[in-house]
Amino acid sequence: MNTSTIIFYAIAALILGAAILAVTTLKIFRSAIWLLFSLVGIAALYFWMQVEFIAAIQIVVYVGGIVVLIIFSIFLTQQSGKEMDKPAKGKMIFSALAALFGTAFTINLISHYGFNNISAAPFNPSVDEIGMQMLSTTSHGFILPFEVVSMLLLAAMVGCIVIAMKPTEATIVHLNKKED
Repeated sequence: MNTSTIIFYAIAALILGAAILAVTTLKIFRSAIWLLFSLVGIAALYFWMQVEFIAAIQIVVYVGGIVVLIIFSIFLTQQSGKEMDKPAKGKMIFSALAALFGTAFTINLISHYGFNNISAAPFNPSVDEIGMQMLSTTSHGFILPFEVVSMLLLAAMVGCIVIAMKPTEATIVHLNKKED
């Protein structure tokens, strides 16, 4: 094995280990931190593939945005120190079966179609090409999913703020006056 292969397997082990810990830990804050490590591992995989722009986007959007939003939500709901309930055996069995089915399905697709048509040319897109592809309105553009995700994040943030708002005494008095 060469050094590049060893680095790939180390990054893959980091991603898989952190992902497994993110879904198996019983403390919600630790789960968010393991998710952070898994997403950083994915960014490391992008750096390893020498796609630095996508790696930077991964860190800014997912690590800097999504995980911070999740941690912010955890702290606003004051659930950071609580331990989550252990899932029921039926849910654990169903989850394990779903994961095994997904793995078997993926292995079947890879073995059936393979990677025989991969070109030997290195993958070297420019930032201009990536930007044009992401914001293009053509059939291969990604502007619609980009906008849908931004609306979803906005709705999640507004929902988090609404859930976290604690009513003040003035609000309670005002609501009681409306009822009378």
